[in-house]
Amino acid sequence: MTTGAVWRRLDPLQPLLAGDNNLGLSPGALTILLCVAGFACCMAMAMPQVHIVAYCADLGFGVARGAEMLALMLGFGIVSRVGAGLVADRIGAVATLLIGSLLQGLALFFYMLFDGLMSLYVISALFGLFQGGIVPMYAIIVRQYFPPREVGVRVGIVLMATLFGMALGGWMSGVIFDLTGSYRAAFVNGLAWNLVNAVIAIWLLTRPRRRLAAA
Repeated sequence: MTTGAVWRRLDPLQPLLAGDNNLGLSPGALTILLCVAGFACCMAMAMPQVHIVAYCADLGFGVARGAEMLALMLGFGIVSRVGAGLVADRIGAVATLLIGSLLQGLALFFYMLFDGLMSLYVISALFGLFQGGIVPMYAIIVRQYFPPREVGVRVGIVLMATLFGMALGGWMSGVIFDLTGSYRAAFVNGLAWNLVNAVIAIWLLTRPRRRLAAA
């Protein structure tokens, strides 16, 4: 048995690397769909990350408490990135993306329900734990649906979309606050974008896909 044959036998993703994504979409259309998903999840993700300090100041807790919550959020994000990889090894990247998206939406919803100091500490930790592993899943998803020679470029395109989502999401939340005088509408906006990401993940997860026979 050749080395290539052994690798194909050991690597569960190898049968998906022939370039046929089996979703009824062209490679360009699938790339755009993943870009929309990445953009949407980061639009939602940006709201607490960019505005938690200002939100705490608006509630009267002071910017120092907000900075502590931000540090807590980012610290748990590190744990999330490692944990999401372990989960993806067992259930797949798309399923992991969907779980992360749903949990991120739940944390955003909690921000709307609770605004006490200790509640915000807990929710910020949960938000970091839920969101940190979402973006890395796109690299694995691209690898699953595209041939190796295209993965580098397409990962770069999709991750660029996530960066635009983070930038625009933070700016849009500020504009919404300026217009309404409250962060509640900004959290609702984040939830709406998060729903877009979850719907795309559900679509990818539920689409029938035949596995290509290994050569």
